[in-house]
Amino acid sequence: MKKILFLFLMCVTFSINAQDEEDYISNLNWLTDLSEAKKESVASQKPILIYFTGSDWCAPCKMLKKDFFHTEKFEAKADQFVLLMIDMPRRIDIITEEQKKKNQKVVNKYNTSGGYPNLVALNDQLQIIGELSGYTFLRETDRHYAFIDAILENY
Repeated sequence: MKKILFLFLMCVTFSINAQDEEDYISNLNWLTDLSEAKKESVASQKPILIYFTGSDWCAPCKMLKKDFFHTEKFEAKADQFVLLMIDMPRRIDIITEEQKKKNQKVVNKYNTSGGYPNLVALNDQLQIIGELSGYTFLRETDRHYAFIDAILENY
């Protein structure tokens, strides 16, 4: 009986932690449509930060999400960008077929190297103003913060 109760408590704990993580990233207001991001960029005069990810298959993407995007330090800077997430999952139940087609068009235009994770900054005319590809298993985010700081300084 104690083992069953222990397993139940562990499952509840993991469920709560998973929910907290998902809620945290949802607070960042990630858009998923490039035209909507452009409209917001023009209106707010903020650069667009595109995050290319493979949410269900890309291990470095998952690590970057946790180590970089899920931090107070990034959240403090996030409101200076229009955030656009372009997900290319392998599972068919994560995004709709229509969304996958939209995402593929953005990938073809702005992630031509095919790297994941990849960050691309655009101006309000959808011109590339910076790009940073990859994330290592050393889990160092210094160059990611330097990248977004440089975009903000020069925008």
